[in-house]
This record gives sequence, structure tokens and C-alpha cells, in this order.
Amino acid sequence: MTTRFCPLNMSSEEIVDYTPEWEGERFDDGRPKVSDDLLLRMREVTTTQAWGVLRGQGYEWAFEGDWMCTHPDEVLVGRALTAMYMPRRPVLRKVMEAKGEEAGCVGDQISWPIDMLVAGDVYVADVYGKIVQGPVIGDNLAVAILTNSGNGVVHDAAVRDLDGIRELEGFCSFVRGTHPTFASPTIMLAGVNCPVRIGGATCMPGDVVLGRHDGVVFVPPHLAELVVKTSELIRLRDRFGKQRIAEGKYTSGQIDRRWEDEIERDFSAWLDQHQHDLPISRAAIQELLKKRTW
Repeated sequence: MTTRFCPLNMSSEEIVDYTPEWEGERFDDGRPKVSDDLLLRMREVTTTQAWGVLRGQGYEWAFEGDWMCTHPDEVLVGRALTAMYMPRRPVLRKVMEAKGEEAGCVGDQISWPIDMLVAGDVYVADVYGKIVQGPVIGDNLAVAILTNSGNGVVHDAAVRDLDGIRELEGFCSFVRGTHPTFASPTIMLAGVNCPVRIGGATCMPGDVVLGRHDGVVFVPPHLAELVVKTSELIRLRDRFGKQRIAEGKYTSGQIDRRWEDEIERDFSAWLDQHQHDLPISRAAIQELLKKRTW
């Protein structure tokens, strides 16, 4: 029987200690549990919108680009379960394997984090950009990941069996390339649910992963709601502005600068009148209207 415990986990108490800004629900393993509703709404957020909010909050290193996206027409959103790999040291790996067997972990180390995934997770693996003998994931493990999490991966290394991976609907993944070799003989699992470095970005367990064709953003859980609501407001204002320009009511110059009070009042009335046919939930629009100051 597979256990969700791994001998290299950060403890739930440590994860809580290192994510003090999050005040909401958590998994048993300590990871912040951003709501399913916010994850669903996050799917409409662009990487530029998310990055802009995070940068404004002091999170400079939350975006990573230059990926191969296995499913460029899909979007990846979920809660990060992280794994850190390092070059193999025979004795150290042997000790870890013994501890894993004692803890009830099944199979090779590369399977341990995958066995821990639950619905809504995104497997974020730091394999230090390894290409030759870098693939931890092929099409068989990809099926296991998709079955457990319903998501793809952010895999800082190559993958193998790309043809089989691309056949998996919903397995939108971000990888560094492809190679037919296999990583397990050359690496060892050094940590699970710990901070990891993915290129130039830091990812913490429980971060909301947002992956689109132009890159990946790691959203700290306490900022997920702000990112979503900011994106929704931007999309509403864009739709209103374009409509009013097309109608000839305002010029592009009036819309492309800070709006005057008259335009803000018009936007508020427009929200009130169109809340049934806008691509944002009525509840979210009502919240915006309650906060209006014009």
C-alpha cells in the first residue's frame, strides 16, 4: 500500500512556519489550500497580469520563461507539490532508499512524490535543468501524475516519450526539452514539499502554479485572490473601454490614461447594466460594485 509520507518531507509545522502570510485552510501536510473557486478563476489570468501584481507586492522572482510547453493550447493551474533532485551520491541515496522502505514508500525514488499528489496539485520538480539523463518523467509516469492530480507538471529538466505525453488531454506541462535517456541512475531525491528553485524563480509548496504558453508564474497563496480580482477588473475595464471607443463616446486617449470621474461613473453604471452577460461571475461584479467610490 502506498503511503503519502516521504522521509525527506518538510514537516507540516515547518511548512506552516515558512508560509506565515497564509491564514486560510491547509492540507494535512501543511500546504496552503487555495480554494477550487480561485483556481478556476485563475485559469483566465494572463502571466503578465499575475506577474504585475506579484512584482508590485515585492515578489520579483516569480516568473520563469523559456519552456517547451507540451500542450500550448491548454492552461496549467494548481497547487504546487515540490520535489528537489540532486546529482547522485551512492551512499546517501542508499540511506534514503532504506528510510523510504521503512516509511512504506513504494518503488524508485522518482515515484515517491508522484504517489503523494492529490487532485488539484501540480508536480513542480527541480532537476536542475538536466537534459541528457534528465528525464524523470515519461509517458507512464505522466499517466500516474495525471490520474492523481488531474494536472500536468513543471519539470525543470527534459522528459522522454513526448509523443505519448502529448496524447494525454489535460496534461499541460512545462519542460526544458526532450531526451530518450533516463534520469534515475544519475540523480537522487533530496527533498519533497520544500522550497525549490525553478530557473530564476522560487516555488514554495502550496504556491498556485499558473502556466500559459508564454511561461510559468508561481503565485504565493496569500496573493492568489488579489491576482484573480485584479485580472478580472482589468478584463472588465478593457471590455468597457473598447466598447466605448467603438461607440465613439470616448477617444483612445481618454481610455488609455487615468480615467476621469465621469468615465469611472459610466463604468460603474455599465457594470450594473451588464452583469448578466459579462465573462466574470455576478458575485465578483457585485463585490466590485460594493467597493466603488464614485
